[in-house]
Amino acid sequence: MRQHIAIIAAHPDDEVLGFGGTIARYADEGAGVDVLILATGLAARGNPDAKARSALRAQAEQASKILGVNDLVFGDFPDNRMDGVDLLDVVKAVERFLDARGVSEVYTHHAGDLNIDHQVCARAVLTACRPLPGSTLTRVLAGEVPSSSEYTGPDARFAPNIYNGISATLDRKCAALRCYEDELRPWPHPRSVEAVEALAGWRGSECGLEAAEAFRLLREVSR
Repeated sequence: MRQHIAIIAAHPDDEVLGFGGTIARYADEGAGVDVLILATGLAARGNPDAKARSALRAQAEQASKILGVNDLVFGDFPDNRMDGVDLLDVVKAVERFLDARGVSEVYTHHAGDLNIDHQVCARAVLTACRPLPGSTLTRVLAGEVPSSSEYTGPDARFAPNIYNGISATLDRKCAALRCYEDELRPWPHPRSVEAVEALAGWRGSECGLEAAEAFRLLREVSR
């Protein structure tokens, strides 16, 4: 049976920064990979108009095509203000997304990230993925997003225990990241292509691979 994977991220570009190599790897292996992006990703810059939002979504769609995403779904929660939204509303949005797909694995944010939207997303996903009878879920994992995960306090630092090798898909991850031309920053900013490549090499070195994305296993159920 075809494996079905979900990536649930707060903002456009988070899905590539944290999970791009893994998305491409799963797609190459024949799995269906669906992505839910919960927030608009622009309001922190001021008052974006409809044209700006449309442009950012077009960049996300272009990145998804490069990675081999099966279905890309956009939410409309406020950027960097998701702590002002009832958590139940976010949970319900995640549940609707998952219930329609029969997903076996879910990847989302590290709950200790500095960005508040990442924190809300992580909590909502873990709530929506509680292990109820009849669930198809087997694993829930948290990933790291450069310029958020490493900026958090020392007691909330991301500590991985799962590694996915992405030597064969790192180039596609970087190509997808370049679609987000307004989100990228020059080296040595952590949200630069060079920093993303360096992080992949560092995570790879931790597990004996040339390049990897690192994750923390939050829950695994063997049925």
